[in-house]
Amino acid sequence: MFDLPAGPLADRRSSETSDRRRLVTAKVRAARERLTSSSGSPPAFDVELARVYARNRISAAPVVLGLSAVIAALTAIWIPVPVALSWLLGVAAGHAVVVAVARQYLRTPGEPRKVTRWRWRFCAAEAVNGLAWGAIVVLIGSVVEAGEAAEVVSLFVMLVGVAVATMLAASVPIAVCGATLPIALIVVTAYFLKGDAASSAIAAMTAGAELYFLLLAQRLHRSAVDTLAFRAEKDALIGELEQAKANSDEARRRAEEANLAKSRFLATMSHELRTPLNAILGFSEVMKSEVFGAHATPTYKEYAADIHQSGEHLLNLINEILDLSRIEAGRYELNEESVRLGYIVEDCRHLLNLRAKNRGITIREIIEPHLPPVWADERALRQITLNLLSNAIKFTPQGGEIRLKVGWTASGGQYLSVADTGPGIPEEEMSTVLASFGQGTLAIKTAEQGAGLGLPIVKGLVDLHGGSFSLKSRLREGTEVIVTLPASRVVNALAPVPEKATPARNRAEAPGAALRRAG
Repeated sequence: MFDLPAGPLADRRSSETSDRRRLVTAKVRAARERLTSSSGSPPAFDVELARVYARNRISAAPVVLGLSAVIAALTAIWIPVPVALSWLLGVAAGHAVVVAVARQYLRTPGEPRKVTRWRWRFCAAEAVNGLAWGAIVVLIGSVVEAGEAAEVVSLFVMLVGVAVATMLAASVPIAVCGATLPIALIVVTAYFLKGDAASSAIAAMTAGAELYFLLLAQRLHRSAVDTLAFRAEKDALIGELEQAKANSDEARRRAEEANLAKSRFLATMSHELRTPLNAILGFSEVMKSEVFGAHATPTYKEYAADIHQSGEHLLNLINEILDLSRIEAGRYELNEESVRLGYIVEDCRHLLNLRAKNRGITIREIIEPHLPPVWADERALRQITLNLLSNAIKFTPQGGEIRLKVGWTASGGQYLSVADTGPGIPEEEMSTVLASFGQGTLAIKTAEQGAGLGLPIVKGLVDLHGGSFSLKSRLREGTEVIVTLPASRVVNALAPVPEKATPARNRAEAPGAALRRAG
């Protein structure tokens, strides 16, 4: 016996085990990173959120400076122009500190363990910027007396500063606190110390607005984290798809190599087996027929007949295996011609009629008259009919009946039906009997032993003709196999090839046409 390698089954099991281990490792790593992260999100997300913050601050610098210039121009109505310009320079310097820190972070490699330190740097820079922005409230209050215009401007500057900081720094919540709290504290302190009801109301409104913007910043941060999570899941899914495609390509390559090795093995073994088998069949037939004289012992003649019968069985088995391998490999070539399905079925019935009579089985044949020929491979149709009829004879008990039907289909094709009164096939074993070397349990107990290649070969040959194969069975009632050839295979259904007039004929008809035109 040969010690065959485990092959694709072992490779598939090892691949599944490695995939499970990789999945468990990834889950454990993600849980560990989530627990060790200071923000509660994976460290990779913290790095990306910090980069988003830095890019937002750098890209929005011109817009923020332009907005600061507009505010300085408006406040110049109440405060001297040099004071407004001083505030504008202070705001520009504070924003320059924020941009410098952001640029420095983008130039450094994003290491997760250093993200916390950078977040505090962002917070400090934002605090400097917030103090510079909120200084306008102190400047307005020190130059002019408190009035409605000053209060409106102060509240407007506070809202603009807090809103801009919240939108730009939402990906780093602690930076939002560093940017907005100084502005809010300056406004609340400046107006709370005045003591009047209007100033106290502005201070309360400022505190409420600050609380609202902090909550908004948390929502924006959570939304950014969810976006990164969805993106990470998409990237992971794309990676898994690419890995699955690579595994599929590798499995297909191995399957093709295994199929090629199987074909080579079958071709070699068929040659190696047929060469001595031909000698066995030839010499056993000579001995069985007693060509060179009678045997001294009559038992030798029976032995020779058994040897010849066994050799024929082995030869048929080899031919079936080769046919099935060629069909599966797509190398079975059809020699198509115009043949009549009814005549082929009648010939096959005559060939197997003697075997059926020996078992006491009646074959009833119903063939519709005047069936046109079909365009098919005659050898393949004979093999289909012989395989189906042989199976029916094997699985039908003595005294049973086999019904052969050939006729039209509803779509204009032709069909062959072989029905027996055998033991039937259980529903759960339908796929087994259609597989290569597959046999049902009842078939093994009640019929002759076979290789289990008859139905797979029939189905493969029918598929090559573009037809359909149907297997119906009920326990203790029998089995029916229906093979259908499409309407395109019926010769009458084929469109005639249009004839083209030859040049000689055209020249011959030209004078007559000219005379008719002249007449």
